[in-house]
Amino acid sequence: MNTATSLSLGGLALSLVIAYANLWPWWKSGHDPKKLIPFGEGLALGSVSTICAGGLLGVLAGCSAGAGNTVGDKTLSGVTGVQGGAAFGRGDLGHLTPEGAVVVLLMTVGVVLAWRAAGKNDKKKIAGGVFVGTTLSLTAGVAGLLGFLPDAINMIGQQGRATLEGAGIL
Repeated sequence: MNTATSLSLGGLALSLVIAYANLWPWWKSGHDPKKLIPFGEGLALGSVSTICAGGLLGVLAGCSAGAGNTVGDKTLSGVTGVQGGAAFGRGDLGHLTPEGAVVVLLMTVGVVLAWRAAGKNDKKKIAGGVFVGTTLSLTAGVAGLLGFLPDAINMIGQQGRATLEGAGIL
C-alpha cells in the first residue's frame, strides 16, 4: 500500500457518513446481527487490506483512501464552505507473515463469493464496509484499536499450517 496515504478530515467525514448510512437502518430495524453481515464482511476485508504491503489489496486500500479524501474534501467544502484541513495522524496495523497472507487470501475469496451471490443492496453494504474499513484503519486511533488484528491473522495461519503438517496432510 502507498504508505504516504493518510486520511483527511473530508475522507474521515465521508467514511463516517457511509458507516452511519449502514448502521442507522440496522439500528432502527431492531438490531438483528444477521443484517450486519454484509457490511461486516466488507469492513473486515477493508481493515485487513491495509496490512497487505503491495499486492492488489494493498493498492486498492491506498486508492480507497485517495478517492475518499478527494470526494470527502470536495463534499465538505461544497456543503459547508470550509476546507478539510490537515490529514490525520497515520496508523500502521503491521505486516503479514506468509501464513497470515493465506488467511487474508481465503477471506478475500469468501467476500468475493459473498459479493457474487448477494443482491444489489447487500453488494452496496459490502462495498461500503470495504471503504470504511480501509479508510478508518489508516488513522492512528483505529489502527491502535485494531493492533491485535495482524498478530491474530498470522497466528491463525500458523495454527492452520501446524495442523495440516501435524496431520500428515502436507
